[in-house]
Amino acid sequence: MRIFVTGAAGYIGTAVVRELIGAGHQVVGLTRSESGAQVLESLGAEVARGVLEDLDLLRSSAANSDGVIHLAFNHDFSNFTASLTTDLRAIVAMGEGLAGSSKPLVITAHANGKASEDAALACIEQGVRASIVSLAPSVHGKGDKGFVPQLIRIARERGSSAYIGDGTNRWPAIHRLDAAVLFRLAVESAPAGSRLDGVDDEGIPFRDIAGVIGRHVDVPVVSIPREEAQAIFGFLGMVASLDLARSSEGTKELLGWQPVQHGLLADLEQGHYFTK
Repeated sequence: MRIFVTGAAGYIGTAVVRELIGAGHQVVGLTRSESGAQVLESLGAEVARGVLEDLDLLRSSAANSDGVIHLAFNHDFSNFTASLTTDLRAIVAMGEGLAGSSKPLVITAHANGKASEDAALACIEQGVRASIVSLAPSVHGKGDKGFVPQLIRIARERGSSAYIGDGTNRWPAIHRLDAAVLFRLAVESAPAGSRLDGVDDEGIPFRDIAGVIGRHVDVPVVSIPREEAQAIFGFLGMVASLDLARSSEGTKELLGWQPVQHGLLADLEQGHYFTK
């Protein structure tokens, strides 16, 4: 297949591109930067230079492909509504490019992104094999710039690694290489309308994550009351208190997907998260 991938030069995107090319697919990767183009070319992908706001480019790139994996998203929390709007318009445009083809459109779920998910599923009526991948909040591995590195930074700055209350609230996680396999399987064979849970660790107690961080950073591990979470964790305060346990058993059964990489705690023990 010739697969158009948005966000192809990113943390998850590069893993997906490697996985697709390793399985014999051709990849056309969207990137806005020269450095991103160089990364994609080094991986053996073609480059589509542009941005998510260029709807004509997205539409034509989708039309000229055998399928689309949509990974790009602007994580600008200062204007998250605009990011969601851009995502929605991009999905509609790529769906238009694939209309009537029975080709796959795989999108990535985001917080408060129901409109984007609905737009993708609406493409099914236009003859598109649309599916949604919902990744765990922690997608871990070398190069991670997400939640876990932020927790490590906060622990270093404050001199303690905190959890909220008794710390039994659970976080699911997935290694980015396992996530890449899931995206490949989705574009190859996920039935229209599938919602695929990208989860390996179904729910790690938050205090266990804080404990590993505290040991590696060499700071005490402490419990804090819920009302202090925002002051200590900032925008992560709400997420750090939630019980988010999820299962991927349905996804595994549907696609034969089986995660094989380190879990989050084992990945933290590798040490690469703690090299400054």
